[in-house]
Amino acid sequence: MEESAPRPEPVSVTPARRRKRPDIAADAIRDRIVEAGLSPGDRVPSEWLEPEAVKVSRGTLREALKILEFQGLIASKTGPGGGIFVTAIASDNAIRMLDNLFLFSPPTIADIYAIRKLVEPELAASAATGSLSVPAFEAMRATIRLYEDEPATAEEEYRQRLAELDFHAELARNSPNRLLGFVAVFLLSLLRDMTVCREIYQEPHPELRETGLHYQVRLLRAIRAGDADRAREIMRDHMVEAEKYMLERAAVRKRSGSTR
Repeated sequence: MEESAPRPEPVSVTPARRRKRPDIAADAIRDRIVEAGLSPGDRVPSEWLEPEAVKVSRGTLREALKILEFQGLIASKTGPGGGIFVTAIASDNAIRMLDNLFLFSPPTIADIYAIRKLVEPELAASAATGSLSVPAFEAMRATIRLYEDEPATAEEEYRQRLAELDFHAELARNSPNRLLGFVAVFLLSLLRDMTVCREIYQEPHPELRETGLHYQVRLLRAIRAGDADRAREIMRDHMVEAEKYMLERAAVRKRSGSTR
């Protein structure tokens, strides 16, 4: 008699957390702000913020407004001309909040570079198509000048390593694709904050500075020449080389027990 196939184990599904009324009310106010096309600095009409308009109690409304203020979407002003106003969320604040999301469970170096190898070549190619302004191009060149000379001290070498990351941040901030640029800056922020990365950056390694300069000077030449394919290729090679170095140094530190 042919054996019957084993019955699959039931899949355990964690029910979605039931949203609280202040969260729902905050979303309703946020949606109305967006639908009305309000911009940072605009006052939110007071009639929108009446309990009857949101269909919640006055206490729930206060909690909803606190949520929106914490998220950076609104700010309250007192006195003459006061009220609730729309505010712009600063990119740095948003990135800091995302950093905190990974504070106790950080991604690996390989995780970060898996995304950098996809994102940064496209940023480079975009810059070569003419999206990079002359001031932005000069700002990137100025960043390179911060680490083109031999460092005199270990502290100066560490600052040069961070300046190399600033080069990539400058490229990302000037991307016409704001989402792509934001992702790139966020990944750079993770690299700056990870303990193992900071320790690697503090290690003396003169060849690393020369390698970074080599790639970045070639990249600027490709961008200036408008060669998007070449810029993409240079940045991809740069990311592969950087990942290889970081993973090798992290493995050495792990074997020596110098970091957790």
